[in-house]
Amino acid sequence: MIIADRRARLPRLLACAAALLGTAAWVVYDRADLVLSHYDAKAHLVVARRVFDNLTPGWQQIGAVWLPLPHLLNLLPTQIDWFYRTGIAASAISIASFTVCVWATARLVLAITGSPAGAVAAAAMLALNPNVLYLQSTPMTEPLLLALSALVVLWVYEWVHDDRETVPVRIGVALAALAWTRYEGWAVAGVVWTAAVYATWRRGHSGSTVVRRAAMLAQWPAAAVALFLVNSRITVGSWFVSGGFYVPDPAYQGKAGRTFVSLWWGTHQLSGYVMEIVALITVAVLAVRAIARRADAPLLIPVALLAGAAIPFVAFFEGHPYRIRYMVPLVAGCAALAGIGVGFLRRGAAIAAVALIASVLIESPPWDQRTPLLLEAQWDRPNSAARRAVTACLEREYRGERVMASMGSLAHYMQELSRAGFDLADFVNEGNGAIWELAMETGPAPHAGWMLVEEQAEGGDVLAQAIRRAPGFARGMRRVCEGGGVALYRRTR
Repeated sequence: MIIADRRARLPRLLACAAALLGTAAWVVYDRADLVLSHYDAKAHLVVARRVFDNLTPGWQQIGAVWLPLPHLLNLLPTQIDWFYRTGIAASAISIASFTVCVWATARLVLAITGSPAGAVAAAAMLALNPNVLYLQSTPMTEPLLLALSALVVLWVYEWVHDDRETVPVRIGVALAALAWTRYEGWAVAGVVWTAAVYATWRRGHSGSTVVRRAAMLAQWPAAAVALFLVNSRITVGSWFVSGGFYVPDPAYQGKAGRTFVSLWWGTHQLSGYVMEIVALITVAVLAVRAIARRADAPLLIPVALLAGAAIPFVAFFEGHPYRIRYMVPLVAGCAALAGIGVGFLRRGAAIAAVALIASVLIESPPWDQRTPLLLEAQWDRPNSAARRAVTACLEREYRGERVMASMGSLAHYMQELSRAGFDLADFVNEGNGAIWELAMETGPAPHAGWMLVEEQAEGGDVLAQAIRRAPGFARGMRRVCEGGGVALYRRTR
């Protein structure tokens, strides 16, 4: 059933509670100096900042590996040094996204089941998860993905359930935004579209109506993806960049069964077995009902919340290093689906909600400071501390010369160097096009007074590889210090 007016306030109350909880979590992690501990948190700030702060500024700096929306939202805030160095504006976007996700999740459960207990259970399992709480405190892009995925599933479900002819603009905008946030959004949008088309057909509409509604729903995300691909072609010469930025990991490469198990394992490590099992049972119930009864055909749409699993599956199967944070969207999806499962119990919903929330608090308590995601986010902290010696070495002798460095490997260090007064315009990097290509062809000495080389992570960056292939590449440069896997070279002539 669609949400009743008298229950419309519950999602808003839960969202307000989530906003307060999310802000409190940010304060805790900020005091522990963990908000920017993940190297990608810093790198996302760099991508937004470099559009203006650059040797070659321009819209092309948005890039073609990461999708653009998170960086467009942070485009102006990161031009303010304090926002750029602390990431506080980007964290505020993440907290707002977390709040929206809780609201949309609770409303979805109410829309499907009419159960306040189910809505509270779903919101609590999501909002009290320590991994989600940490991630929503950072400038990472996953919180925005969670919010847009929940909104798209909610609004498309309501649209199909209400059997409306035209697609509301808000659905189109949300789908386009989802397609511009993270690649998992492509999978979610694709499954939502497929489920909506199926539900429209299953409910007895004519073929022309099905085709017309399918086209209207597809045009927004299709246009967003097409625009991104064209931008990628223009900026880096390739329609889609799928590799070249990591060293293949043989642990899961080419092993479908092992990769699938890794997704299951990662999800329950971040949330708990009970919630994951209840969510999967609910998926089966939704699928059976959607197939068996015409009126229940829209129930297939919420299953799209787990569609994001396709992206890490493909990535790990192709050799991308394992990252447990890629399972966070599955945690959010399991919370929503488990809440729907609770709501289906009707009279026993309240007891089931209490039991489910208790199991989650036991398996993954919000006060746990050694959660898998938090530990993963701190992988670079020892290196960050060790790089301070390199920073001090550079500061002592720096006189305004250009610094050559690979942004693909050291964007996080460039953000750290902002605290020492360095701007992105001080660096020669891949985003500088012909300048970088010429420096890579002739060596750094004619083009930069300094060079930073990542020698350890992912087997070393492109500069480290160039030096190994041809030691003469660094001719005219002298190694002066090192730390945290980074070596600093200075021009000798």
